[in-house]
Amino acid sequence: MTIQHRVEPFKILNAETAPEGSKPYIEQAEAAFGLLPNVEGVMAQAPALLASYMTAWDHFDKTSLTPAERQVVYQAANFENNCQYCMPWHTILSENAGIDPEDVEALRNGSNLNNEKYEVLRVFARDLVRTGGSIEPNALASFLKAGYNQQLALEVILGLAVKTMSNYTNSIAQTPLDEPAQPKAWVKPSLRGEFLT
Repeated sequence: MTIQHRVEPFKILNAETAPEGSKPYIEQAEAAFGLLPNVEGVMAQAPALLASYMTAWDHFDKTSLTPAERQVVYQAANFENNCQYCMPWHTILSENAGIDPEDVEALRNGSNLNNEKYEVLRVFARDLVRTGGSIEPNALASFLKAGYNQQLALEVILGLAVKTMSNYTNSIAQTPLDEPAQPKAWVKPSLRGEFLT
């Protein structure tokens, strides 16, 4: 018999309650999103994590990947890591990046994209997550054959590192979804039956 131990909910901090080391990044998040997303509020308890996350996010935005391609990478990770917090937010960001609505929905379902180049990117990112980076050589070859290059392959790893920080944070904290993203609420397709019974 497994003993269930009660865990206190993770605190969601703000500019007034966060440690000094987190405050500049809280201000940065508020400026970028018009509010402080709950995930940054949770991360604020650990200034080093919040700083690393925000800095890596900014660096990923400066890569050679287009805004749409960056969202493909993010959503591949969100799907594989079952992040019910990140998937809705990145659905909005995917729409804003101009991804076709059918492909936005396919990203939410972990299914094939109509855009063939994006699909190669999605599969490459997915396989990196699934294998912990130990992909087959032909997986990299397929990525490169599609018109991507070694630099972009490495930049995908940066995007996955960003999502590892947020996906894992949301997993252990069960971060509540912010109101603006609630219309895009998401449950992984393979788990939907469990929530209906």
